[in-house]
Amino acid sequence: MEEAVTIGRVQKPKRFWNHLKSYFSNPSNVILVVAAVLLTLTVIVPLIYLVLNTFQVHIGETHLGAYGSYTFQHWVNILTKSSNNYAVNNFWMPLLNSVLMALVACVFAVVIGGANAWFVTRSDIPCKKFISAVFVFPYMMPSWAIAMFWENLFRNTGVGTHAIGIWQSMTGVCMPEWFVYGFFPCAICLGIHYAPFAYILIGGILRNMDANLEEAATILKASRFKILRKITLPIVMPALLSTVLLVFASSVSSYTVPMFLGIKGDFWTLSLKMKSLLNVSQKVGEGYVIAVVLLLFSVAILLINQYMTGKRKSYTTITGKSSQVSFVKLRWTKWIFTPLLLLYVIFFAIVPLISFALESVTTTSGDLSTFTWYYWTTTDATNPYIPGSFGILHNAEIWKAFGNSLLLSAVVAVFAGTFGLLIGYAVSKNRRSHLANFVSNVSFFPYLIPAMSFSAVYLAISCSPAFSWLFESIFLLMIVGSVKFMPFATRSDTSAMMQVSGEIEEAAITMGVPWWKRMTKIMFPIQKSSFLSGYLLPFISCMRELTLFVLISSSGLILTAVLQNYETYDATQISNGINLIIILSVLIINFLVNKITGASIDKGMGGN
Repeated sequence: MEEAVTIGRVQKPKRFWNHLKSYFSNPSNVILVVAAVLLTLTVIVPLIYLVLNTFQVHIGETHLGAYGSYTFQHWVNILTKSSNNYAVNNFWMPLLNSVLMALVACVFAVVIGGANAWFVTRSDIPCKKFISAVFVFPYMMPSWAIAMFWENLFRNTGVGTHAIGIWQSMTGVCMPEWFVYGFFPCAICLGIHYAPFAYILIGGILRNMDANLEEAATILKASRFKILRKITLPIVMPALLSTVLLVFASSVSSYTVPMFLGIKGDFWTLSLKMKSLLNVSQKVGEGYVIAVVLLLFSVAILLINQYMTGKRKSYTTITGKSSQVSFVKLRWTKWIFTPLLLLYVIFFAIVPLISFALESVTTTSGDLSTFTWYYWTTTDATNPYIPGSFGILHNAEIWKAFGNSLLLSAVVAVFAGTFGLLIGYAVSKNRRSHLANFVSNVSFFPYLIPAMSFSAVYLAISCSPAFSWLFESIFLLMIVGSVKFMPFATRSDTSAMMQVSGEIEEAAITMGVPWWKRMTKIMFPIQKSSFLSGYLLPFISCMRELTLFVLISSSGLILTAVLQNYETYDATQISNGINLIIILSVLIINFLVNKITGASIDKGMGGN
């Protein structure tokens, strides 16, 4: 009996090690374990650290207690401090401004994007290919590019600036300040930027909608409005809800558009206040409080989305797909709607590029008689407040920052794309595993976190003594960018992997093909376009990003930070030239990759 017990005791560890060996002999299991550890360290732990920093006394806040001790005073000050209306001016009013701005942006994006989606997919409107291709362009551009275009167009001497905008130069009319700076232009520019996002989501549903439903309703003599209300809207409701919630979440935490158009009109949002508080050593803790509030917004929006889509068990209104496509005949009204749509897409997609080019080579906006290459070619300083502000072609800071941006984007693309590919493979092979669900959800979570809140997490870490070597280094930007943009790759690659039949890889395993060869010779070539999009999206997004890096980058480290610095000191021609360089770089890289590989940013767009 004692011998049997002894044998059992010996066999238990042996069975455990055999099970462990068997588990880790599967490459997908190894990837899941490694990914779970890395994501915990780079996403969950930093978020916990951010929350703790809202209760800690920081350097410069010793009036609240000993450095490193804990206090609730940051929350009390930002939410309730009444002296000089401190809480109202630093939290409640910016909160109201942010919410109202996001709501107007939502309405604009859904109405314009949804209407365009309907015209392109469900009507016989002409020029569909051109409208569809050009309409998404404002989303491919950074949101601050639209804001810069708005300022170039409408700034005037009547709003306290010395610069004349294109509109004033051409017409002599000065637009009112509320139209140029403040709430209205911020909301409209964000709406313009996110309207293509609504178009992509809603258009995808409408394009695949069964035409028989609308045809049956037409035979029953239902009015066009009733068909839209009873059939079309219920079908697009999931996409509509997702659009509203994602646009709201992105807009409420927007930093760049209010930075360009809000501050000059004394319009403050939560993101602007967070940035200003974090720049003051005595207010750092209060800045982290706002970062947590913005994070809570995203969590609340995610829960609302789950509740709204889960409340109705199914949004399915079709059981099969007709091969017919039912186009609504616009008749004579097409000659009204077509020019309007063409005017919209040309004005907000093509004209901005022309304006950036003209603004960089004219001394006076809109006045071609002041044409000059001075701001591109001069070796003299163009701005007294910026050391070394030579012409763009001779400006060492600009080209060094451009090189850093390319390096940063390339590294982020490699890490985010590769980890996204591996995670997509592992999750698709272990769909019912709790560990796979954990990795899938946590890898997507950075997408839901506002960009500035996410960078605030790592700012808090880099400000600690143990990690001070990371502060404002390009290595820190690489870490933050890789984690933040990984969801673009993971979602794209997971979907692509799930489309590949398991029998293909099983046949290769039977033939003794090693895992790395299966990935490079079989899996990758099959879904090459989707996988390459997983690399391209992080590259493009990182190249044009400012909000994510503004807290953790010095003013000359990357090109978007240099652009912000020149814009701060009203160096209009130089800032427009830098903006043109960034946008053309994005377009050229996207075009080349599309021509060489077939991958394109518009085949897998994601948020901020």
